[in-house]
Parts: sequence; structure tokens; C-alpha cells
Amino acid sequence: MDALLKNRRDSRNFYLLVALGLLIVAAGLAAAHYMEEYGHIVTGMNNQVVWGMPHVFAIFMIVSASGVLNVASIGSVFGQAPYKARAPLAGLLSIALLAGGLTVLMLDLGRPERVIVAATQFNLKSVFAWNVFLYSGLFAFVGIYLWTLMEKRMNSWSKPAGLLVFAWRIILTTGTGMIFAFLVARQAYGTALLPPMFIVMSFAWGLAVFLIVQAAMYGWNEMQLHPAILKRLKNLLGLFVISVIYLVTAYHMTNLYFARQSAFEHFILVDGGIYPMLFWGGYLFVGSLIPLFLIYFPGMGGSRHVLAASILVILGSFSLLYVFIVGGQAFPLSIFPGYEVTSSFGDGQIAHYAPSLPEILLGCGGLGVAFLITAIGVRALNFLPRDAAD
Repeated sequence: MDALLKNRRDSRNFYLLVALGLLIVAAGLAAAHYMEEYGHIVTGMNNQVVWGMPHVFAIFMIVSASGVLNVASIGSVFGQAPYKARAPLAGLLSIALLAGGLTVLMLDLGRPERVIVAATQFNLKSVFAWNVFLYSGLFAFVGIYLWTLMEKRMNSWSKPAGLLVFAWRIILTTGTGMIFAFLVARQAYGTALLPPMFIVMSFAWGLAVFLIVQAAMYGWNEMQLHPAILKRLKNLLGLFVISVIYLVTAYHMTNLYFARQSAFEHFILVDGGIYPMLFWGGYLFVGSLIPLFLIYFPGMGGSRHVLAASILVILGSFSLLYVFIVGGQAFPLSIFPGYEVTSSFGDGQIAHYAPSLPEILLGCGGLGVAFLITAIGVRALNFLPRDAAD
């Protein structure tokens, strides 16, 4: 009788979660329709800041979709049993996050129906065209990888499929970093450090997402994660967070070395208003130092501490992306170094940007898509990580 009541309660809660996810997706679609109907003017974006809050959400999800596969790669490619038990869930999360991120990107284009042009007419000199192949390839290869993991007859192919996914996700994240690294029309970008920085960021953000979803699944099923496995995962998260700090520091130190970049760095790190606040307070303090404290300080490192650290890492990632994407566009490009450029168009001036409600709702709609795919996938198939101790 108790089991029957529990099943009924679980079913009711599941449908409530699906309804909540559908509501969030509907809000995102309504926001996209509103922006399509009334135009660019209803957003906070302008002629200088053309990638706003929706791109912050989209880039986070696309980068995390690659990084969450790191859990699967450690299991399938490097043969670590505790991670291999989590590979199916990592694959599902990768597909869900990539679908959510691309949904936001398509709806933020202004003319989403024109995506058919991008999908059929390729300029192979453009990194954007490369990403059409990279994104669709990841969907296909992760689908094949999940097949080899969940079909017993195909288990012998899981390592070759895992190697393929491992290589492809590194290439995909490199391509995402190259979008910015090849963009010479903004002083914040245009450096070879961005592809490796994006790869390491994907490791940290993807693992943080994975730990949150895993904690939710274990809580739902009234299970406890084995302390030894928790220790592995939380130490890995701490290592990735430290690595991101290192590469972000290297990126800014490289900029500071060049005199032409000093004004931009002063803007981002010192007197840029919201951008220094988000960088130092949001990313470094809340999104990096506090998580490291929760992971490594004596007496910390429990399941609740790791969950809190993962949530803070994600909040810090949004702060860092906002500073990088929006702040990088807000600062004016120095077209004629050593000269002051002014015009009625606003050349040489710092652009103002404040995200509008429709932009935020559209980004949340993408998260809703990822949530729905994950919730329904977990309910329909056996994605719950089970260790030998269970």
C-alpha cells in the first residue's frame, strides 16, 4: 500500500513538474512572438549590443552541453566505473542543454524562419557555418553513444562511440570559442586564448549542472550518493573551477599587456559600472571563491555543500558570460588608435544595455526546453545512476 501511494505521489509530482516546464516554455515562446511582432526596439539591445541576455542563456547551455559529457568521457574513454554509471544521464543532459540553447539562438535571430537559409547555404569561410555541422553532429553522435550504453548488444561499441563524442565535443566547444576569437570587430575578443578558455569553462559548468540534476534525482528516489564518489565529483568540480580562474586571469593579463587594450580592461574591471560588479562579485566571489570554500574547507564538502557550490558556479557562469558578451560589445571599438572618434551615430561611446523582460523570458524558455527533455527522458528510460554499492 505504501509503495502504491508513493507511486501515485511521484506520478502527480511528475506531471506537476511537466506542467511547470510547459508553462516556462510557453512564456519563452510568447516573449519571442512579442519581440518578433514589435521589433528590436522592445528589447534592451541596440545597434552596438546585438547579442543580449538571450545569448548569455544560449551560450551557457551550449557550452554546458559539451562540458556535461566530460562525466561520460571519464567513464567510457578512461574506464572509470563510477563515471561510467553516470554516462547515460550525462548524454541525456547534453542533448537537452544543446536543444535548449539552440532554441534560444533560433528565436533570438529576429527572423527564425531564415534558419533554413543557414542550413542549406553554407559559407565555409564562416565559423557560424561550421557550427551548423558541429551542433547537428553532436546530436547524432550522442544519440549513437546512448544507444551503445543502453542496448546490451551494443555495449562493446561504447568505448569507440565515447571516443568519437569526446573528440567531437572538444571540437564543438573550440568552435564556440572561435566565434568570438575570430570576431575582430570587438576589442574584447580576437585572442587565441578563447577556445581553450571555453573548453575549461565547459568542464566546470557542465559538471555543476550534472551534480544538480543528479542530486535532484537521488532526492526524488530517496537515495544517498556514496561518500567516495561524492568526494571524487566535488574534487573534480573544484579543480575545474580553479582552472577557469587561471584561464580567465590569463585572458585579462594578456589584454593588459597590450597598451591598446588597457582602456577596455579598465572599463571591464574598474569603472564599467555593472560589469566590474558582476566580474568581481558575481563571478569571482560568488561563483568561484565561495564554491571552493564549500568544497575544500575542513568540515565542508558534504552533499548539501556540493549542491550549493554547483548552484553558485552556475550563477557565476552567468555573471562571467554577461560581462564577456555584453560588456565586450558595450565598449566601443578603437577604429583609429590615438584619435577620438565622435559622430551622431554614437561612434566612440560606451553603449548602454539593460535586459528587457522578454529577453529574460526567452532565455528561461530555453532552460524550460532542457528541463522538459530531461524530466521526460528520466521518467521514460532508466537514466538514474546506480553504483555497485546500491
